[in-house]
Amino acid sequence: MIISRTPLRITLGGGGTDLPSFYSSHGGAVLAAGINRYIYVAINETFTNDYFLKYSEMERVDTASAIRHPILREVLSAHAIGPALEIVSTADIPAGTGLGSSGAFTVGLLKAVYSFKREHSTAGALAEEACHIEMNMLGRPVGKQDQYIAAYGGLTFFDIDKEGAVVVSPLSISNSTLHALEEHLMLFFTGYSRSADAMLEDQRSRTERGDAAMEEEMLAVKSAATEIKVSLESGDVFRFAGLLHEHWVRKRIRSVGMSNERIDAWYELGRGNGALGGKLVGAGGGGFLMLFAEDPARVRAVMTDAGLKEVRFAFDHDGSSLVVRA
Repeated sequence: MIISRTPLRITLGGGGTDLPSFYSSHGGAVLAAGINRYIYVAINETFTNDYFLKYSEMERVDTASAIRHPILREVLSAHAIGPALEIVSTADIPAGTGLGSSGAFTVGLLKAVYSFKREHSTAGALAEEACHIEMNMLGRPVGKQDQYIAAYGGLTFFDIDKEGAVVVSPLSISNSTLHALEEHLMLFFTGYSRSADAMLEDQRSRTERGDAAMEEEMLAVKSAATEIKVSLESGDVFRFAGLLHEHWVRKRIRSVGMSNERIDAWYELGRGNGALGGKLVGAGGGGFLMLFAEDPARVRAVMTDAGLKEVRFAFDHDGSSLVVRA
């Protein structure tokens, strides 16, 4: 049996600039972090001549082309392993919550498949292949950050040129800054998010038709990602928190479906009780509200009283890895 473990992620800055509709004209810049909440993919040989697939649904089919799950179908068709395989996927946090689960699943599945084939693939190659599957083969309106942070982990800055090539730069930050982020950043679940594809498709179509307001906002988001990187590498976590707030204000401007009255109220509740900044993680309309507070206990108490469940986390520094090979 082979089991891969792949981190989910939080985006700290630059989300949306990793879509080809934007970076093909302006280049992209994203700062993301892998967290210790994971997707696991297990591959096991069986004695039946079919594919037995277990995820949020269950499938038993004779050929890879008959698989309903699009990512499983494309990966298993491309790599031509099986049949006589059981593949099981499970996650610490379910899909649709804004933490990059689709990209993490694709990377984790590829990691397990290469191990099954006894072949090596680098983190960069895994990320690019996962991007190719989602963006080109399946035509999804996604960007590159989810696949890259899933493959690399850590707190990492991704600089994307106009051709889509990605330069991967782990943040150069002190242990004290790292610990301050883990202590003062909090994630609160607001409910399942809207379809990421629908939200990203709106951004893609507006960018491609030359929407000046969208272009202006996305250029500001790209600039903010670099400012956030500089603030963290200099150890200024309070400047980082202020930039998070500015980032969230711009994120709301560029899409009317990004937030709603409930999320706005929760955000203001946090801000009114000492949160210095924050943002909704993911496509919008739900998912996780991330807040940075000088006094986390106070914010944690009021958000819990408001009915929001907190998910504690630390950073993952391994990226996609094998936890079992037997």
